Amino acid sequence: MNYFKHFDGLAFSILERMQAAGDLPDGIDFSRVSAGSPRDPAHGDVALNAAMVLAKPAGMKPRDLATRIAASLAQHEDVESAEVAGPGFINIRAAATFWPARLAEILAAGRNYGASNIGAGRTTNVEYVSANPTGPLHVGHGRGAVFGDALAALLEKAGHTVIREYYVNDAGSQVDTLAQSALLRMREAQGEDIGEIPEGLYPGDYLKAVGIALAKLPASEQTPDGARTLAVEMMMESIREDLAAAGIKQDLFSSERALVEAGRVEDAVAALEAKGLVYVGVLEPPKGKLPDDWEARPQTLFRASEFGDDTDLSLIHI
Repeated sequence: MNYFKHFDGLAFSILERMQAAGDLPDGIDFSRVSAGSPRDPAHGDVALNAAMVLAKPAGMKPRDLATRIAASLAQHEDVESAEVAGPGFINIRAAATFWPARLAEILAAGRNYGASNIGAGRTTNVEYVSANPTGPLHVGHGRGAVFGDALAALLEKAGHTVIREYYVNDAGSQVDTLAQSALLRMREAQGEDIGEIPEGLYPGDYLKAVGIALAKLPASEQTPDGARTLAVEMMMESIREDLAAAGIKQDLFSSERALVEAGRVEDAVAALEAKGLVYVGVLEPPKGKLPDDWEARPQTLFRASEFGDDTDLSLIHI
């Protein structure tokens, strides 16, 4: 049970009684009345804004209205004290008997405690982890995995239909480098002394297993494309095992390469252009110390600032 809603209910009951007694005008809107946390916990358990939002339509001074509401609240068995503060806020301290009753409700509700339907009818995609399939997960990925999974679970608790997505970055220069690294490890598995791993390739021993597996394939598949496909598959299998060990299961694994090859990137850019959300411009330099490789250059930008971001974002480098 949300105990703020409990005190909202108490306030609404008092306001309705005042309205029935003629102390408040008929038709007054109570929708903005809400209970929440006081700014200072020392002031109580709950802060109520009723007098602040109702004083004008009620034709009363906020403190005068707050005093009347507080006096009625103080008589309720769940309230130890209700005090008027500042221009008309009401600070409420819950009675000692209030909290044990809430614990009983939590135990009775079990796993359904805190559930709501505020997200009913909404499908929400939560994309998390999405580590490049060029090596095992590390502790940073684990943090994102736990945070993303917890967020998805909270959204489900609030009634959302949640899709948990892992975006597999299997296109671009990083997986090309992975393929070359796997081919080098294949030659090692075939008995060749490969010496030091050349700069720019992935040196991790985890690729030895990929090289051994690649060496067992027909020669026609021992190519950059074949090495890339096998290496990504083996890395993703390892990643899935680590996620499963942490109790994390994702619903959807989306391949970047599949999107690129299907022309979906171009389709997405065209859709944004049609809505006027894409333009060519030059970004402001980043705040703080400039990176050594930063330069002002024209880029295709997305109007992220129209959606709450503090700056537009690079969409395509020119």
